[in-house]
Amino acid sequence: MKTTQVQLASTPEGTPTEDNFSLVEVELPSLGESEVLCETQYLSLDPYMRSQISGRHLSGAVNPGQGMSGETIARVLESRSEAFAEGDLVRVMGGWQTHSIHAATEVAPVPSGDVPASYFLSALGMPGLTAYAGLIWQAKPQAGETVLIPAATGGVGAVAGQLAKSHGCRVIGIAGGAEKCRIATEELGYDACIDRLAGDVGEQLDALSPDGVDVFFDLVGGELLHQVSQRLKVGARVILCGMIAEYNAKERMPGPPPALWIIARATVYGLVVYDFESRRQEFVDAVAPLIDAGTLLVPEDMVEGLANAPALFCRLMRGENRGKAVVKVA
Repeated sequence: MKTTQVQLASTPEGTPTEDNFSLVEVELPSLGESEVLCETQYLSLDPYMRSQISGRHLSGAVNPGQGMSGETIARVLESRSEAFAEGDLVRVMGGWQTHSIHAATEVAPVPSGDVPASYFLSALGMPGLTAYAGLIWQAKPQAGETVLIPAATGGVGAVAGQLAKSHGCRVIGIAGGAEKCRIATEELGYDACIDRLAGDVGEQLDALSPDGVDVFFDLVGGELLHQVSQRLKVGARVILCGMIAEYNAKERMPGPPPALWIIARATVYGLVVYDFESRRQEFVDAVAPLIDAGTLLVPEDMVEGLANAPALFCRLMRGENRGKAVVKVA
């Protein structure tokens, strides 16, 4: 059978456009022993994919003419493995396509329950695990501390901000535009949100938190990391998680002077979410009850149809998404 697939047509110069992608049909191989045929239900779009396009991500590169990679929620159409049956809902790196074939060892079951299946690509998936690992396991926030989270309404930021509030922290977000800031404060519970498009971020941060920041969950890198590193409290923790401000650039910015972290006696963590995969169930067990109780909201920016994946990804890379970017494929 054939699968409809989104391929990289050309490597973007700067911010990606829809012209950098093409929709093609690809013949799938025959199903082998211990393999499963999956039909994609939901596709996750994430900022790290821009680094894959640039050939700078540890998960590998995507070159022109190759299918885009990505995590999916899929339904098993056919199985030659005793571990999975037709109709099972699974989580797998199915990529930007309608159908895919995988070894059974590459597929994980999606737990049954009342939450939407797409949540296992957001708050109960990789973005949620990223937020939980970085904030709870690495930063270890304490009640009363000030936590600063840029990309405050995105897939990782929205979860991290709400987790920080649940631990009694004062949480300040940074987002692009008044509407995103409204979502952060009125819907996600942030104590305040800085509009990065409306004035100097450093000056706004000084006004909101003149004593500095205890935890900085850095999702963007770039100039913001420099600005916040000058405003750390003694004993601060800095979680280096993402560099979305630099993904569209050819060259990386130099990092902040180490003296800024030394003066603050700061602990700086590099977060790679794959290192915490073995603790995924522990994270799900902690976060799922918060979602069930309605105390942790899951904002999603969802479009229907695989053909609309490039447009949503381009909006994500322009910072125009509102919540976790997800494509409903089937």
